[in-house]
Amino acid sequence: MAEPLLRVENLVRRFGGIVATDNVSLDVAKGELHAIIGPNGAGKTTLISQLTGQLLPHSGSIRLAGRDITRVPAYRRSALGLARSFQITSLLPNFTAADNVALAAQAHDGHSFRFWRDARKVSHLRKAARDALERVGLGDRAGVLVSRLSHGEQRELELAVALATKPQLLLLDEPMAGLGVTESARMVKLLQELRREVSIVLVEHDMDAVFALADRISVLVYGRVIASGPPSEIRANEEVRRAYLGDQHVVVRHV
Repeated sequence: MAEPLLRVENLVRRFGGIVATDNVSLDVAKGELHAIIGPNGAGKTTLISQLTGQLLPHSGSIRLAGRDITRVPAYRRSALGLARSFQITSLLPNFTAADNVALAAQAHDGHSFRFWRDARKVSHLRKAARDALERVGLGDRAGVLVSRLSHGEQRELELAVALATKPQLLLLDEPMAGLGVTESARMVKLLQELRREVSIVLVEHDMDAVFALADRISVLVYGRVIASGPPSEIRANEEVRRAYLGDQHVVVRHV
């Protein structure tokens, strides 16, 4: 059996007396979209922050493509192929869409940030920015300031920024947050296309999106994984329904 792209074993992170991740273990296969769901405060964002190296676990291990990255700093994890989006957009609002993506490509290349104009002058960085923007449907918005993009376009731009770092694993934290119905449907369609190219860990509250996209789902409650499996198993799991899904009827969105 092939080794998973990502293997998390017994991950523990505490904040004082609060155990944010309580012996969390999960695998993500190459080519898989693995969703992590759970109520607010379940520890989802804390888990993602540990995967990216922004938080270090108190115990447990993280392996990427067979390599132990548990104590590897965040910038080196990015170079190894981890890319993350955030719940709240983390773009440079007074720069253009293309500038934001080119800077991400520049950082991945290991260039210093002597001055941000450098990224505009390097042809392969400009090409990387154009390619990533085209990939998310923002090719015609390259020269627009981020502050003038719609919220949905900013979410798409975050994906372009992540793609510019050439990841093998995308960690997406609430990409649907704040999106309307039309924008959400567009984001789901975009993620369906991207999953053919890159493995994805998706943290999301939009259950329609989760059940339309995920190959497997892990349910996190009070820092513990209470269930993990394909969507059909998660939907039918009584413990999951009691803890999180309740009696809501999940309808798969077709886009």
